[in-house]
Amino acid sequence: SVKRAREVASRLDAPLAIIDKRRPKANQAEVMNIIGEVEGRHALIFDDLVDTAGTLCNAANAVKDNGALSVIACCTHPVLSGQALDRIEKSALEKLLVGDSVTLSPQAEACAKIEVITFAHVIGEAIRRVHEERSVSSLFK
Repeated sequence: SVKRAREVASRLDAPLAIIDKRRPKANQAEVMNIIGEVEGRHALIFDDLVDTAGTLCNAANAVKDNGALSVIACCTHPVLSGQALDRIEKSALEKLLVGDSVTLSPQAEACAKIEVITFAHVIGEAIRRVHEERSVSSLFK
């Protein structure tokens, strides 16, 4: 994850901060440290999958508590089970941008903090490139 985060930070010409977390047991995470400077900055958190949103919300709250001006998060797969929506609503997150790989529940669709971004055009182009025996990885540069 750190390698991908460095690539994104480099593309955005932005500094990088890393959340050091521990999982004492399944579906439970504790934020231990923030490695990097967030004070006075707008934070963007990337995650692959958000299930119960505990880790994400803990991270957002920790970043905000350490002086971030705002916190926005992005995830590919918004499972959003259990208390996820309640946690998101109560968290420091201003916005959670989610991919459309998982159909949202009506409650998640109604959440003002959640915005869906479609991947259809990227997936369609990837299929076309595979069919034409062209590079798919160049889509992500």
